Amino acid sequence: MFGLEFELEFGLFLVCLALIIFNFRRRRRKPYNLPRGSMGWPFIGETISYLKPYSATTVGKFMEEHISRYGKIYKSHLFGEPTIVSADAGLNRFILQNEGKLFECSYPRSIGGILGKWSMLVLVGEMHRDMRIISLNFLSNARLKTHLLREVEKHTLLVLDSWMDGSLICAQDQAKKFTFNLMAQHIMSLEPGKTETEELKKEYITFMKGVVSAPLNFPGTAYRRALQSRSTILKFIEEKMERKSEQENDLLGWVLRNSNLSKEQILDLVLSLLFAGHETSSVAIALAIYFLQACPTALNQLRVKLLHRH
Repeated sequence: MFGLEFELEFGLFLVCLALIIFNFRRRRRKPYNLPRGSMGWPFIGETISYLKPYSATTVGKFMEEHISRYGKIYKSHLFGEPTIVSADAGLNRFILQNEGKLFECSYPRSIGGILGKWSMLVLVGEMHRDMRIISLNFLSNARLKTHLLREVEKHTLLVLDSWMDGSLICAQDQAKKFTFNLMAQHIMSLEPGKTETEELKKEYITFMKGVVSAPLNFPGTAYRRALQSRSTILKFIEEKMERKSEQENDLLGWVLRNSNLSKEQILDLVLSLLFAGHETSSVAIALAIYFLQACPTALNQLRVKLLHRH
């Protein structure tokens, strides 16, 4: 008994000694010259406050309060990572101009876990460049050049024709419907309105809600549901790969014929392109509609075109 007590006390002494040495060394290190700010709660930091909805024409209450308290550049803890937040246009421009030189693009590990380790949005360096070249080569495809505008017009008319006279519409929802259908067709030859397209869209919406949520991987959370939807979407893409015809000229078929990527890499590439293309385009379209009222000439021209259609 005495021996066991001695071993426990000695073990506790070693742990305490290690902690003292660690703290002493940490205090001796030269402190980083970090901006002011708050790190919030342990692990989740300020993520929940940061993710509260706000109008797209503002920076949101979270940003407004932090800017007024700490300035345009402040520290925080978001998506499980220590973060420097910049609302300074000059600094942001400098960072974007020096991406790949002084700065390296990356996403928090929690978001990377949903998008996949081979996602073009997560990769850096040569692998990111290779994935980007593959995507750009497909976009420069001669067939796409001759068909893209025609396909854009077709999908636009499909959305417009679904509107009922005198009904209210949500511009953002309609923009998302348009961009998803367009991307799904060019990536995997999915026709709008078909059962498989609508099922994929439902899973994708669940997936998207988890990407922009607190990284809590527990049953019932948006993050856990997003991981489950990711698995469903990847299984769907994999089945499309197995049934892919040589005659189909979508991105998935093009990558299978013209690259040496592994199955896992192709799956993450397709998912990341669907994510990136859908989100950026739908938000831009929704904002364009919102600000259209500020340009009466353009608004009148649009009305004339719509009247001529009917």
